[in-house]
Amino acid sequence: MDYDLNLIEALDALLAENSVTKAAARLHTSPPSMSRALARLRRAFDDPLLVRAGRDLVPTARALELRGEVHAVAARARALFTPSHTADPRTTVRMFDLQVADMLSTTFIPSLIDDLRVQAPGVSLRLRPESVEDTPALREGLVDLEIGVIRPGDPEIHSETLVTETLIGAVRPDHPLARVKTVTPKRFAAADHIVVSRRGRAHGPIDEQLADLGLSRRVIAVVPSFASALYLARETDVVCVAPAQLGRSMLDTLGLRTFPIPLALPHTAIGMAWHPRNHHDRTHQLLRERTRQIMAAAGGTG
Repeated sequence: MDYDLNLIEALDALLAENSVTKAAARLHTSPPSMSRALARLRRAFDDPLLVRAGRDLVPTARALELRGEVHAVAARARALFTPSHTADPRTTVRMFDLQVADMLSTTFIPSLIDDLRVQAPGVSLRLRPESVEDTPALREGLVDLEIGVIRPGDPEIHSETLVTETLIGAVRPDHPLARVKTVTPKRFAAADHIVVSRRGRAHGPIDEQLADLGLSRRVIAVVPSFASALYLARETDVVCVAPAQLGRSMLDTLGLRTFPIPLALPHTAIGMAWHPRNHHDRTHQLLRERTRQIMAAAGGTG
């Protein structure tokens, strides 16, 4: 079965109160909800945990064994998620889990690491794969800060836009498109393309706009990462789409030539998102502020 960490809090309350009603009041929930939690706990532990004795509930032997340990675990979990108002973020030793869009991992993250080494040397970063974006990662505490294209999700999640990006085409210096004065939609469509898609999708908004013009392009490869696409663009005659501002340092490093995409593509908003549990945390506030400053320096505010 799937284990919900909220069950630990429920079990702690049930074993402390020996009452479904009192446990529900303690956790500000309803008795039916607490009864359902007790039923799940009984299945998880394969033990009734609380049994009827007259009009009261009494703990089983297994429940008595668990009571102390469950209370300690619940208390430690609450402490972990309690924002610290006293810790000095510049001396705190702490690990943050970040979910960062692939196109930023090789451009923004090095700058953030260098900045934090000065501003908060005790802070370490752990980058989580983008695959967790399909789960409520911020809400469940798997991710402390998400940076990238923020899609609508849980209404309680805080978010803000950092920069507004324009997409451009990138090719190696001896690519035919690098030698023309103006890249027209027809020339753009006639080139071979490489597409970045973590889900393996070969078509998107570019193809829709080309179709409106009676054009189509040939996608010769789909790769899961922005870095891989740019390296392939350096080695072979393909067009890669890149962010104009945040991708600039990598584009320059690889010696790629860029050009405006001759389509009316919408701008891309790059932002960050975090859970309310971290909103007032001073160290998390520092992380957000440094992220904000670095993004502003890299691409200008949108």
